[in-house]
Parts: sequence; structure tokens; C-alpha cells
Amino acid sequence: MPGLPPREHARHDEAHRSHRAGWLRAAVLGANDGIVSTASLLVGVAAAGAGRSAIITAGLAGLVAGAMAMAAGEYVSVSSQRDTERGDLAREARELASQPEAELAELAGIYRQRGLSPDTARQVAIELTEHDALAAHARDELGLTELNAARPVQAGAYSAVSFTLGALPPLLAVFLTPAALRIPVLIVVALACLAGSGGLGAKAGGASVWRGAARVTLGGGLAMAATAVIGALVGTTGL
Repeated sequence: MPGLPPREHARHDEAHRSHRAGWLRAAVLGANDGIVSTASLLVGVAAAGAGRSAIITAGLAGLVAGAMAMAAGEYVSVSSQRDTERGDLAREARELASQPEAELAELAGIYRQRGLSPDTARQVAIELTEHDALAAHARDELGLTELNAARPVQAGAYSAVSFTLGALPPLLAVFLTPAALRIPVLIVVALACLAGSGGLGAKAGGASVWRGAARVTLGGGLAMAATAVIGALVGTTGL
């Protein structure tokens, strides 16, 4: 995005994980949603007594609808964030053009608040303003850089692909498992996939693998239990 500071840390030797935040959030959210929503749908339909063909049809429909919904939702959400960023940058550019001294003082004030002496803060502000005033204000006043800039297409694509990948194991479990074992195998496969995706997401983000796996597995288990009860009730009453 024009006006944003570049990824100046790119050649730094230390390994940080903050650069993964955007795509990691979209990918983990999409995969978990794909597993939970598809497996829950399949469990509910299976618990109602439907045959394999009906279960797989419902699962495929849920996969397509879910992937498209995830992509559209992420794209719209992140596009709104991008529009806000662009609006802030445009306003900052106008202020720099109309009142440069006030903006310089504002930047120096930011550096004073961060611990620099008044003279050093003003000198840093002057040098950064001479180098690229808008980039300096984008980074230090607005908190915007190329690293964390909103990327709607990327977020939508990651969400759709990860949702699809998450939905496939439950579908395969239904397709390959005999009717008598369909629901328990489906639940085991879904919970295992949730534990794996939660753990991988936590590891990639530098968090506790066990905690990440446990929280998504618990949530998915509750969702499948709820749909199983609803499916069984519908199948029993013949609604």
C-alpha cells in the first residue's frame, strides 16, 4: 500500500512470528471452521438416519457453501480494514501538506513519549520526515506498515482453501466407513483433525500446542454433540 513503511526487518537474523498473523489467522480459522461445520453437519444428518448418498450430498453442499461464505466474509471484512487504512493515510498526507510543522511536532512528541529526550526526539523526527514523512507517520502514529497491511484477496483465498482442506477428512470418513461405524469414526476423525490444526496453528504462532489443540477440540466436540442430538430427534419424530 502506498505510503506504508517497507519490511525493514526482512534481513534481521532473529526469527519472529508476527509476520504470520494475517494469513495464519485466516488459515486456522478456515480449517477449523471447515472441520467443525462439515463434521457437525454430517453427524447431524447421519444421526437422523439418512443414507450415505444423502449424507455425502449434504456434506458437499456444506463444503461449497462454507468455502464461498468464508472467502466472501474474509474479503469483505479485510477490505473494510484496508479502506480504513487508506483513508487514514490520505488524511495524514493532507495534514502533512497543509501543516508540516504541526505534524513534525506531533511526531517528535510520539518519540518523547517513547523515552527519547526532547532534542533527540525532534532530531529523529526531522530526519525521518526528510526521508519519508508519510511512512514515518504511518508507522509511528497510525501503527501501519507493509507487514500488517490488510490484504483482502489473500485473506479470502486462505480462508476458502483452508476451509476446503478442513472439510475433506470428515467427508472421506463418511465415504470410506461402513454404516454401522460411520458416526463414531466420523467423530474420531474430526476431533483428531481439530487437535492437529489447533496444535499446528498454536505452534506456528509460538503459543502452547496443547492449549491450542484442546480449545478447538472441545469446541468441535460440543458442536458435533449438539447436531447429533438434533439429528436423532428429527430422525425419531420424522419431521
